[in-house]
Amino acid sequence: MLRDLQEISDGKIYGTKDMVRAACRGCEGCHACCVDMGESILLDPSDIRMLSEATGSTFEQLTAEGRIALCVADGMILPYLKMDERTNRCGFLDEAGRCRIHTARPGLCRVFPLGRIYEEGRISYFLQAGACEKPGTVKVKVGKWLDGSGTKQQERFLLQWHGLKSRVQEHLKNRDETEEKTIHLFLLQLFYVKPYDNGDFYVQFEKRLEEVEKVL
Repeated sequence: MLRDLQEISDGKIYGTKDMVRAACRGCEGCHACCVDMGESILLDPSDIRMLSEATGSTFEQLTAEGRIALCVADGMILPYLKMDERTNRCGFLDEAGRCRIHTARPGLCRVFPLGRIYEEGRISYFLQAGACEKPGTVKVKVGKWLDGSGTKQQERFLLQWHGLKSRVQEHLKNRDETEEKTIHLFLLQLFYVKPYDNGDFYVQFEKRLEEVEKVL
């Protein structure tokens, strides 16, 4: 792990109380990290809930509008932020290159240029080398930079979601194509297509997780 980190980061592992050189004055005049991202900005169920609330669009509508698309990643069919086919920029950027959904931006956007490390039942972070093109970054406390992504509830959710993806990959080993497709569609429907109501997201997610435990 440490050897791999040396290749893609400054080699350090950060906790929420540590200081990291990531602050960039609100990306003032820059949106380089919102261009040419391919299928890399994967969306978890919490991301979709926030996007739906911010845009007033359902999962199906976001897909039909070309805001998100589906790919196979981490052993599951997952949605991702789709780049505009003409400009190759994130479809949620305005003409000035500013994010129209900043308060509801996905978790991967929220933590950038940090990356997550899932290890021993906890989440820590690393600074992605050369990921942010904005010059003059300054130090900020990791917990502040996470902007809501580092709360205990959110961390519990992320660990549960990460664990589920790992179990799905293990469960699907040596399964035939029909069974694999059935499970993929079941999970997509359960965690993404089926709307979450205005109640506590985490409670709703854990109830859906219990449904999966009966299958996997």
